[in-house]
Amino acid sequence: MLFDPITIRALSLRNRVVMAPLTRSRAVEANTPNALMAEYYAQRASAGLIVTEGTSPSPNGLGYARIPGLFNAAHVAGWRKVTDAVHAKGGRIVVQLMHTGRVSQQANLPVGAEVLAPTAGALAGEVHTDAQGMLAYTPARAMTDADIQHAIDEYAASARLAIEAGFDGVELHAANGYLIEQFLNANVNTRDDAWGGSAEARNRFALEVVRATVAAIGAGRVGMRLSPHGAFNATGTFDGQEAQYLTLVREVSPMGLLYLHVLDHSAMGAPAVPAAYKRALRAAFDGPFMLAGGFDAASAEAALQAGDADLIAFGRPMLANPDLVERMRRGAALNAPDMATFYTPGAAGYTDYPALA
Repeated sequence: MLFDPITIRALSLRNRVVMAPLTRSRAVEANTPNALMAEYYAQRASAGLIVTEGTSPSPNGLGYARIPGLFNAAHVAGWRKVTDAVHAKGGRIVVQLMHTGRVSQQANLPVGAEVLAPTAGALAGEVHTDAQGMLAYTPARAMTDADIQHAIDEYAASARLAIEAGFDGVELHAANGYLIEQFLNANVNTRDDAWGGSAEARNRFALEVVRATVAAIGAGRVGMRLSPHGAFNATGTFDGQEAQYLTLVREVSPMGLLYLHVLDHSAMGAPAVPAAYKRALRAAFDGPFMLAGGFDAASAEAALQAGDADLIAFGRPMLANPDLVERMRRGAALNAPDMATFYTPGAAGYTDYPALA
């Protein structure tokens, strides 16, 4: 099944292998995609679907050094190089829209941007900046109602630009402790207004972003990623989380989204997402369902055969193996990823991983 074609909504894919979103930090000129990035994604176009690295819909969401944006004409032109290169090889590609929220350092933001989050305060720890090395995260300002509506509008505007740039759709990143999950997570969102204080209120921002992007480009072009039980960026499990996420999924299900993408971070040390809960999320979502987190060819095939997913996303194996699909098909050995070059600028550890002869 893994290598069989599949159609999700109106999008035909050559196989069920998905390139998971992977931050690579190569957008070196004003967060603008470039020819090197086009080469990287085109090398991996044999995947049924590529989900790009997290891409900010807002100047305020560029919390890491050299991550790409998608909110101006230069970004559109840069991403068009990527989508054209992937489509020329018969691939399909969606852009992951990721606003970092409080996971940010002011030194990484353009002039005039600011660090915003559901609630005020700084994320513990440090983050890399090109100008000053490691710095503490910048304290976030709590978003007002006007800030929240502006951010929702930015997602919708970025989705429209994604279609202009040639993408087959967008993925809303509601995982890994970034802005949408900051609203979802009770450990982070301590508001007591219409945007926090209850499961319904914490779900509201995610739902409004979904509705706005669906209205902008159509439901069949909008996917969503969740990471229940994730601990990344100081989120973590909270009381009532599983019920809250099931409610969220049941509310988006009738909209007809492109897919739901569920990430289990246990391979990287987070608590496992219980298998029964993954199945409950699948049952709650009437549409294509994607799983990610520590899969190899055998476990991916087993999950598909069991009916636990329609698509399986691969992260680090795809990073290090531009021809991962063919290697898995042949049972060939895989290149090992070089962690030292995950986030460094340039071709090393990016476009120079060898393919099979």
